[in-house]
Amino acid sequence: MSAPAIRLTGLRKSFGSVEAVAGVDLEIGHGEFFSMLGPSGSGKTTVLRMIAGFELPTAGTVELGGRDVTRLAPFERDVNTVFQDYALFPHMSVQENVEYGLRVRKVARKARREQAEQALASVRLEGFGSRKPGEMSGGQRQRVALARALVNRPKVLLLDEPLGALDLKLREQMQVELKQIQRDVGITFVFVTHDQDEALTMSDRVAVFDVGRIVQVGTPEQVYEQPATAFVAGFVGTSNLLTGSVARTLVGRDGTFSVRPEKISMDGDGVPGTIAEVIYAGPVTRFVVDLDAGARMVVVEQNRRTGTAALAALRGSQVRLSWHEQHVIEIPTTKENADAA
Repeated sequence: MSAPAIRLTGLRKSFGSVEAVAGVDLEIGHGEFFSMLGPSGSGKTTVLRMIAGFELPTAGTVELGGRDVTRLAPFERDVNTVFQDYALFPHMSVQENVEYGLRVRKVARKARREQAEQALASVRLEGFGSRKPGEMSGGQRQRVALARALVNRPKVLLLDEPLGALDLKLREQMQVELKQIQRDVGITFVFVTHDQDEALTMSDRVAVFDVGRIVQVGTPEQVYEQPATAFVAGFVGTSNLLTGSVARTLVGRDGTFSVRPEKISMDGDGVPGTIAEVIYAGPVTRFVVDLDAGARMVVVEQNRRTGTAALAALRGSQVRLSWHEQHVIEIPTTKENADAA
């Protein structure tokens, strides 16, 4: 059995008295699109920088393809990194930007040009080589940065919030394109983001980070539908957490439980409550409902009703909430979950 593309063992990083990464063990497979998801300060970017070699671990090891690279310089590792600001040279053409790394490695001019043209074709920018970065859109510049990172055919491509500077529509378009590019080139992508939708949309697997640790690793469906902690349930999408006396009343037993807003219906029989707030969000409306049992729950419905005035009139209405038993996810009891609940 071959070694994984990336193996992290006991990885730690401290900055003075602050422990940014508090013991990470992780394996990422060859050809996998893997996302590191978490809020600011959760340690995900620091882990990426240790894989790249920009930061040295305080403890632990980094292996790439079974080779220990923990103490090697970035240029000695078979990885490339794409940053949010793209870091393109504005005075160079697109072709020259993509060729730059090959030129540093003293690749012959003809081979440089051929490899750069292939890299630009892989990101669907054929014919753009003579342009300057300033003459291109944000999405096109992002693809130039990708081509420059891919031209050396690294075993692993690291992406540090590369879509963060794009507007929403372009970001959503680039999510689809980036996943397709990854499939086409077939190399391992490690993607850092704080955007839950981005991670769920593109990833084969996701690692959710919190305070320097990985709290769950799984497919997007596993992380969303079966959160391992109260933090994951609340951070990856919106979740209604039921605990204490409310759990005993609504679920029938003690524990901490999660019910996603889109799994809840406001039609027919169910748990009584009052609509406290109505939030129109285009394709869906979010209803905040105060239950007679003492909990506040969020319900999401597709907008089949007509007019925001009719929606606003529902504020203060009495409703009954219901959900299927299989949509109630019990979250394992831990100290962290107890604190979050």
